[in-house]
Amino acid sequence: MENNIIFRKANLDDLDEIFSFVQKSVVRMIQQKIYQWDEIYPAKYDFESDIINGWLTCGIIDGTIVSTYSINDECDEDYKSASWNWPDSNWRVLHRIVVNPEFQNQGIGTRTMSYLMNELKKAGIESLRLDVFSENPYSQRMYHKLGFVKIGEAHWRKGLFYLLEKKL
Repeated sequence: MENNIIFRKANLDDLDEIFSFVQKSVVRMIQQKIYQWDEIYPAKYDFESDIINGWLTCGIIDGTIVSTYSINDECDEDYKSASWNWPDSNWRVLHRIVVNPEFQNQGIGTRTMSYLMNELKKAGIESLRLDVFSENPYSQRMYHKLGFVKIGEAHWRKGLFYLLEKKL
């Protein structure tokens, strides 16, 4: 039986716990030769700003934060020039989704994404956009299974990223 994940908006009291497992996630990714994140990005400030703006949600099992993500309508310039399949839709962008390393490989990422997409759909959001690092096969596999479609590419500091979109 799966433990239920309780989702709620993150608050500043959650910041240290969230950033602690983000740092552990960076170490885990480097061990897996996924050089997507480092000591520069994401910074603790990114999560603090997300909390202050009301964009950060956390998933909790038995009092422990197991996942977190930020959702808003802000995006990099490369997003603005992409050829989105639903350019006139009411869309949002997913940023910084992280599963606590102690809970990885248990379907938490997929369950978190399912919750997020359901909540967006209920709120009248029509499509979800995100980017995924070209050298992160785990994230790519999850997004593909969830029905995201590659619509473009962006080259940022860490390399090639794929721009993905899903109609909700």
